[in-house]
Amino acid sequence: MSGTIKDDMNDTRNGDMKRHAHALEGKRVAVLMGGDSAEREISLNSGRHVLSALQASGVEAVAIDPSEEMLLSGPGLELLVSCDAAFIALHGAGGEDGTVQAILEYLKVPYTGSGVQASSMAMDKRVTKQIWRAEALPTPEFALISSDAALQGSSLDFNQAWIVKPSREGSSIGMSMARSADELAAAYHAACAYDSDVLVERFVEGEEYTVAILNDQPLPAVQLITGRTFYDYEAKYLSGQTEYLIPCGLSQEEEARLQSLCLSAYKAMGCRGWGRVDVMRDAKGQFWLLEVNTVPGMTQRSLVPMAAKAVGLEFDALVMEILSSATLGR
Repeated sequence: MSGTIKDDMNDTRNGDMKRHAHALEGKRVAVLMGGDSAEREISLNSGRHVLSALQASGVEAVAIDPSEEMLLSGPGLELLVSCDAAFIALHGAGGEDGTVQAILEYLKVPYTGSGVQASSMAMDKRVTKQIWRAEALPTPEFALISSDAALQGSSLDFNQAWIVKPSREGSSIGMSMARSADELAAAYHAACAYDSDVLVERFVEGEEYTVAILNDQPLPAVQLITGRTFYDYEAKYLSGQTEYLIPCGLSQEEEARLQSLCLSAYKAMGCRGWGRVDVMRDAKGQFWLLEVNTVPGMTQRSLVPMAAKAVGLEFDALVMEILSSATLGR
């Protein structure tokens, strides 16, 4: 599969990128970035890179920060409706959960990425895992804790470790590990700072992978290696020690199986355009789905650009390819 998609991506870099730019000639694209979620700074970083790529490709692109400009009134509304499409670079609540997608639907502005329903469901880790279970897709056991009473009444087996995280947050924000009841209580209250619903998920010890999906095609898997206990916020954005392996170290058959699993997980959520699925592989070789990201990072350290580059798709061309799929709909 990798050879075929590499040929396709090289075509995109050359012919398709020019066609995309020609199709957008005389049109304006809004890059939605920033917002007021806990991932604001990451979103601003993503948005700046996307904005620069679009402008370098000859597209008239303008930045809009919903935390500074109202999208449904005043200058923010006037600017947004003057645009022919929107590239969503908003991460977290308000940008990745169906909210801004619904606004763009109402204003009839085509946008990148998944629609309202898929975005809303994918943002909620509990809902995501319930859908995957219904589709018989492998995901670790979990529990939802939404109150101190539920915390006190939990009966988790601490012969194994648990990952505790806000159910509707990204970038590993508010995430920690619990190996005892005391650690669970501390982790729960830390996660509560970001969401009233806290997901407690069985920790899968092993190798961590991520697979980007671009227009229903899986890109090469990336293996993440960090000296930390798990791939947390520091490993993602602050540490210079995290390693990213492409090729990922799996056999061709194993990588194809992983890509197929991630594509099935992505489609089960109703996602479209682009996204990224995170996976663990245990000591027995079993893959376990963790979550799907419908607006992945687009920074210099981000994983989707890394996977795209491995098949010859440079950042500017990747941005144009994502933008080419902007649409309205579910």
